[in-house]
Amino acid sequence: MGKYFGTDGFRGEANVAVTSGHAYKVGRFLGWYLGELRRRRGDDEPPRVVIGKDTRISGYMFEFSLIAGLTSSGAYAYMLHVTTTPSVSYITRVDDFDCGIMISASHNPYYDNGIKLLNGTGEKMDDGVLSLIEDYIDGGVEVFGRHYAEVPYATRDKIGKTVDYEAGRNRYIAYLISLGIYSFRGMRVGLDCANGGSWRIARAVFEALGAKVYVINAAPDGRNINLNAGSTHIEGLQRLVREQKLDVGFAYDGDADRCLAVDEKGDVVDGDKILYIYARYMKERGKLTPNEVVTTIMSNMGLYKAFDELGVEYVKTAVGDRHVYEYMAANGNRLGGEQSGHIIFSKYACTGDGVLTSLKIMEVMLAKKQKLSELCAPVKIYPQILINVQVADKSAALSDPAVKAAVARAEEKLGGAGRILVRESGTEPLVRVMAEAETEDLCRLCAGTVAQAIEDREKSL
Repeated sequence: MGKYFGTDGFRGEANVAVTSGHAYKVGRFLGWYLGELRRRRGDDEPPRVVIGKDTRISGYMFEFSLIAGLTSSGAYAYMLHVTTTPSVSYITRVDDFDCGIMISASHNPYYDNGIKLLNGTGEKMDDGVLSLIEDYIDGGVEVFGRHYAEVPYATRDKIGKTVDYEAGRNRYIAYLISLGIYSFRGMRVGLDCANGGSWRIARAVFEALGAKVYVINAAPDGRNINLNAGSTHIEGLQRLVREQKLDVGFAYDGDADRCLAVDEKGDVVDGDKILYIYARYMKERGKLTPNEVVTTIMSNMGLYKAFDELGVEYVKTAVGDRHVYEYMAANGNRLGGEQSGHIIFSKYACTGDGVLTSLKIMEVMLAKKQKLSELCAPVKIYPQILINVQVADKSAALSDPAVKAAVARAEEKLGGAGRILVRESGTEPLVRVMAEAETEDLCRLCAGTVAQAIEDREKSL
């Protein structure tokens, strides 16, 4: 990870960790850098950058700061307005933009925000370019064989402009609808839009495909994104499914790049179970080529046992859909994802896409004429406990001898019937402690012991 850009963009509390000044400088550098790349190819056309945002109140501030930077450097900024991260990725790729920008802090509370950068193919921006941006933010950058304390401003007819591009979001909606190979008529579906970017997209897609739709948390006010809503607070959707006797429910996060489901009984179907359901569906049709699913180290042991029984191979990457996609792209995998609901279908997208994921689950249910609870029944999830501990220095906490000793004791207690995983958060000042075992009591004991060791260290500082 760089100084500013983590595993999922430049993220933190708005105007504290990430400011409008940062956004302006990101725009300034990108507008100039992308234009310079064009000029060096003999192309004098201005660079084109497409921008989307979720519903956070600070989104306006960051949007206009980015635009000011981009246009002052000669770029044309195309505004999708409120939308989802996967829609920005899709439009960047299919409409040949130089890059895409999404303003979002995903599942974080409203007072956080972030800047996600995508390259011209809709994938997460290369680390090398992110490093150049970080250097420019800090006062100077070495690029194209020389040092720039400041990059040139565009002047006269080279100054950039903005373009309203709401039509791009509508084209993305049409794309999702085109992927629905079965009619949803007769299906009763609940949607939790987290008061986020999907609030004007998900309902339109499901209704166009014929479903009877019940929507909650689709009234954003700038401050209620993810507030007791969406994939990180799925209890409301569970109640909706049970009370309305729905066939299925889907919950998205703030920028809708993840999806969790609720079956007809009101039970949660997480990313691991979604991976199993779709991997089995693909394998049965001879479409899982190669015969391997990409997971992360956070996936449950129960998923791997179910894959073993199914004859599906798997690989584990570091946490983060970026790592999942990089492995998939390098090895030709067609399915990968995270327990948290980032699911990547590489035939259709190069990032996690919550609405696409829900459409794919619907496809399996309709193709196999089975309820969601029946589709995921073969996966017996091991109890898993995750404890987040706030720390001043993540690396120092992980390398502390007392913390390491606590981890060793937990591993000894678990033996071969479970595991303990301690890792840094990629986006927050947290160390995450995860324990997995055959009983919940053993999970709590082992995770609690390690978390307490980290907390004791922090108190002693």
